[in-house]
Amino acid sequence: MASPAVTRTVRPLEGLHLTASGPPELTGPAVEHLRLLGAGARTQTQAGAASGAAPADPRDRATARLALSGAGFEHQEAIVRWSASPAGGMTDEATVQAATGIMAVHGRRDGAPRGLAVDYAATATGLLAVQGLLAALLAQARGGRAARVTTSADRAGLLTVSQYLAAAGADEGEAVQVTPGGPPFTSVDGVLFELETLDPGAWAAFWRALEAPFGAVRAGWRPFQFRYATACAPFPPALHTTARTHTWRRIEAAAAACGAEVCRLRTLDERAAEHDGAAPWSLTPHASGPRPRLAHHEPAPPRPARPLAGLTVLEAGRRIQAPLAAHLLGLLGADVVRIEPPGGDPLRGMPPTCSGISARWLALNRGKKAVEVDITSPADRRRLREMAVGADVFLHNWAPGKAAALGLDSGHLAAVNPGLVYAYTGGWAGRIPDAPMGTDFMVQARTGVGEAARPRDEPPAPSLMTLLDVLGGLLGAEAVLAGLLLRERGGGAGVRVDSSLLAAADALTAPALRRARRGQDPRRPAGFRRPLRTADGWIAPTDTCAPAAAAYDLRELPTAAALAQLRAHGLSATAVTADPAELHHDRRFPGSISRDAHGAPAVPDPWSFL
Repeated sequence: MASPAVTRTVRPLEGLHLTASGPPELTGPAVEHLRLLGAGARTQTQAGAASGAAPADPRDRATARLALSGAGFEHQEAIVRWSASPAGGMTDEATVQAATGIMAVHGRRDGAPRGLAVDYAATATGLLAVQGLLAALLAQARGGRAARVTTSADRAGLLTVSQYLAAAGADEGEAVQVTPGGPPFTSVDGVLFELETLDPGAWAAFWRALEAPFGAVRAGWRPFQFRYATACAPFPPALHTTARTHTWRRIEAAAAACGAEVCRLRTLDERAAEHDGAAPWSLTPHASGPRPRLAHHEPAPPRPARPLAGLTVLEAGRRIQAPLAAHLLGLLGADVVRIEPPGGDPLRGMPPTCSGISARWLALNRGKKAVEVDITSPADRRRLREMAVGADVFLHNWAPGKAAALGLDSGHLAAVNPGLVYAYTGGWAGRIPDAPMGTDFMVQARTGVGEAARPRDEPPAPSLMTLLDVLGGLLGAEAVLAGLLLRERGGGAGVRVDSSLLAAADALTAPALRRARRGQDPRRPAGFRRPLRTADGWIAPTDTCAPAAAAYDLRELPTAAALAQLRAHGLSATAVTADPAELHHDRRFPGSISRDAHGAPAVPDPWSFL
């Protein structure tokens, strides 16, 4: 094959042409990101075709196709479907959310399955499709052959709930009850707000300053602390009552004095007005020149199924965002070395466990090697810099400024390895003045996600499912792959890549923000994606069939009979998975859910390369 063009571009897809066809819900997020990465677009959708593109088959409304060509690369194609199995019964966002457990997890705060009013599964699918294309092009640039990439929204949905699925299949129960409850809180003057602190002392001081009952303060900390894991926070009602007796100004003052942080829930109109139009990541080539080519960086051409084979990723991540990004790179074939503190990552013991190891930790870190490094020690920091000499990627999500203070920022590591892709997955990317702590729920509150996630007839509330940590991890992996491809096309020079939870929020709410900028109501209509009760469960119609399906009273019918009745009237729907534990034996995912060496449930790889 012809050699891919070597350029000094700062966009890895410059010189390539993009053709896309299929449902806009599936192609939209991917096309936007591929264009931002430099691809020139000749795009078509089912609504019409652009010049030079074959018309889409109107019978094939569940499949999207993305193709890249030019700049010396072989034609590279990605196939994107709603469901990996034709018999899965998932044909749109609503049915994917229902079947994969997204509705169940998101609904825990309210005590019943609830649909997200944003296109969460489709957004994740688009990011995965971009990852697959970038990985396949990278394999070509390293001497491999083109491989057709396939991914699907149901696989993406399973990935987004993988931690909850792993916990549901663990050897023991959760550390706290999985029962309804959680933020946001409301002040006496009607301000909805989110509270965040990682310090139990700051938690207690905040509530004492507001004169909350001691027993409620003490009982509330543990469910609040574990809400990231359980997607609910059943703390005592007295805390809500306490918040409703104080003004927002008083609550802000108490938080500032006690070391906690509070954030008013912003609207989508506010977010649209301040949006700066920035790309979801930044790619900055190192100024120090090309990297020296080391022998172990010149492996045999990778097998198509493992396009990152032979590459090494050092990951110093915590919680979800960076560990998930590195996990995806590992699934693509990279050797991932996890940097952990002395004694190992404390989250390894977080309940519930499988064979003594946290099921959630396994969902993000299985298959990684681990090296203990004390980054507070000068000797260990030198050792980490030495490890970076032989790595292709260094990935972390430390607090802002920490890497520079430790002498481990991009400039420090580029000095020892000019070809390193240095990746930082943060909270705000420096784009929001006076931003609060950059955690999932605070970013949801600040960016209008709490409003976008619910229809107009429900009060805004950030989801307690870790929406942005997961999408932030997907964006982080996408950014790393873009950096690796840019390095190959740029003659070996390293790149710094930055991504953020803010960018994840903007990607998720992009359609709502566009509606806001047009002067339209950015929120979905009342009742949007609200499952229908049956005698023994719930069903979710497709978005287009939902208005007609809501006219039927299905509460006395078993789920199977309710589905049959709707189908007899030409309406499409699927059963709602009420508990992630049910996914293991769900016939809509034949053979998809396996168990790892520790007995923890494991979801399938989100792509295949053929």
